[in-house]
Parts: sequence; structure tokens; C-alpha cells
Amino acid sequence: MTRQNYTFTSESVSEGHPDKVCDRISDAVLDAFLAEDAHSRVGCETFATTDRVVIGGEVRGPANVIQRVEDIARECVRDIGYEQEGFHWANLKVDSYLHAQSEDIAQGVDASDNKDEGAGDQGIMFGYAVNETPELMPAPIQYAHAILRRLAEVRKSGAEPTLGPDAKSQLSVRYENGKPVGVTSIVLSTQHLDESMSSDDVRTVVEPYIRDVLPEGWVTGETEWHVNPTGKFVIGGPDGDAGLTGRKIIVDTYGGAAPHGGGAFSGKDPTKVDRSAAYAARYLAKNVVAAGLADRCTLQLAYAIGVARPLSIYVDTHGTGQVEEEAIERAAAQIMDLTPRGIREHLGLNKPIFERTAAYGHFGRQPDEQGGFSWEKTDLIDALKRAI
Repeated sequence: MTRQNYTFTSESVSEGHPDKVCDRISDAVLDAFLAEDAHSRVGCETFATTDRVVIGGEVRGPANVIQRVEDIARECVRDIGYEQEGFHWANLKVDSYLHAQSEDIAQGVDASDNKDEGAGDQGIMFGYAVNETPELMPAPIQYAHAILRRLAEVRKSGAEPTLGPDAKSQLSVRYENGKPVGVTSIVLSTQHLDESMSSDDVRTVVEPYIRDVLPEGWVTGETEWHVNPTGKFVIGGPDGDAGLTGRKIIVDTYGGAAPHGGGAFSGKDPTKVDRSAAYAARYLAKNVVAAGLADRCTLQLAYAIGVARPLSIYVDTHGTGQVEEEAIERAAAQIMDLTPRGIREHLGLNKPIFERTAAYGHFGRQPDEQGGFSWEKTDLIDALKRAI
């Protein structure tokens, strides 16, 4: 029987976290290719350390984009807000080692006269949704993201000029009868530009914003606060700790509340099912919950490199389903083409929409007019009900 009373913790990291700087650059390079050629193939990795950014990977697309990679990286760092001595957008050294995609991989993925476009790699992908927040996301990760987004807004607007780009949040959320009801502890570490600030000074700045984004009544006199618990945090970003694309996969997804297949997202074009099928799985799971077919849904897809159709579809509604899981599995295969081409076309993924996903989570976001976060729509409700 599923536990009903417990405390669960998730963390988030800001756009200025070293790994997120790298995710941002990798996705910005991807977007630049897709803006020029919607069928570009990109597998871009970024490494960042003190005053240096190194970019590498396999690509197939317009050559002029490769020539712009240094400018793309600098613009990302500038927009994030790094102008410190050890990591400044204008002064850092950018090395690019992007090269042509392997022909061996291309032949398995490309469509031909007798085969459809295959998956870009083998792997398993999970989608998840739960009805404990309006976004149908787990509360701990959703509100951990919200705290950092709010702090980024007031930093960039100039309302809080003492805050720096690098930050991490962590929330421990108390559940009663299976529903989130309060926060037992709040952890926030944020870079600050005034070296004289103490932990108490930083808390004075950030606490009103944290309280503002959390549901009313969740913070009580018993809530533990740990703001900059190590003390001074002036040197941030890749100057303080090296960053690498794809190291924050749990932050990117469900904060540990659901399984993760293991593949990272950033820097990968949508033929790579690590990314596109994870989006499709979230899309299906969210529509299952939005349709009232379950309060909670985990959906797994499995692929083989070069093979178009998924090897398996698995659904678990964790004892909350209104219909049999097998019926949802059959319906999912019926209402959506889950081949790489089908996913890309259904969700409109061959567009420059990925840089905006690089921080504050790939899920639980609002679909936008340019096609971003299309996997967050709940437009399959009627089709699911008809199929079941």
C-alpha cells in the first residue's frame, strides 16, 4: 500500500549554476542549427571552468552556424549575468570542437525508401504526472524551481542587485493523506555580490520572495531555514565549480519523485529519443491525469537505435487508476504516433524552442506561442477517453 504520510525532498538549480550554463549553451547551439535548417542533427556537449568554455560534439547542418558558436556561447553567458573576474562573457576563451555526425549513426537514424526514420539511440524514457499541483507536477520540484525563477527575475530586473546568478534551492515537503500540506525545511544557497553580506543578510533579501511563491500556510514557525549555510558565497558559476552538459537530469525532470531513464536532454536534436520520447511520455502521462483516468501516472517508452516504433509501452497508475493500465497502454499507442518522426511532428519539435528549457525544468511549464513546451498541452483528453 502506498504511503500517505511522509516528507519528500527535491532540489533545483538556477540558470547560473555551472551545469546549467553548459546546458544553456548546448541548447542555444541546437536552436541556432534548427533556425537555419529544421532537420539539422545535433549532439552538442559543453564544458565550462574558470574563464573557459569548451564545446564539442557531432552535428549535421549549415556550416555557418559552426562559425557562430563562440558568439552564441558569449551571448548565453552575458544573458545569464556573469561579469565576474574569473568568468566574464567578454573575456572568457571559447574553444569549439564540433564535427560531422558519424555516418554509422546517420544510416540507422535516417529514413530511406524501405524504412522510416529510426530512433537516434536505444534507451528507456519515463513520463510522469500527478494531480498535486495545477501543473500536474510533484510539488517539491515545482516549487523549488519557482523559488529560483523568482530570484532570477528580481536579480535581472535590478530589484535585488546584490544577488548573483549562481543559486540552488531545496524543499522538504510534508504530505498528509497523500497530498502536500507544508514545508518542513527550506535550503537556499545563492551567490551574492556584496562580500560583507552574512547568511542572515542574504535571508533578509530572499525570504519575502520565497514566501511569495509557496502556497499560503506552507511555511510555519516550525519550518527550518538554511540560507547560505556555509557562509560567504561570492565566487559562483564555472569559476567556483566546473560545469558540464547533462549533469542535472533529476532537476530537469521530476526531482526524484519518478524514475528517469538516464539520458540527458540538452544539446540533443529531437530525433534523439532521450529527449523527444521523454517529452512524449510526459505529454501522455499528463493527459491521462488531466482526463481523470488516474490521480498519478508513470509511463515508460523503450526504443532501439535505428528502429522506428517503441519496443514497449508501460503504464503504472500507482493504485489510483479509474481504468486498467493495459487499456491506457493500448490507447496511448492508438492516439499518438510514437515513432521519432511521429513525435516530432505531433509536438512540433523541429523548431528553435529548446534554449528556454535549459533551466527551471523541462516539465510543468506553460506552452508558448512559438511552440515551446508543446508537450505540456492537455489536448489528448477526448482522444484518450474515446480510445479507452
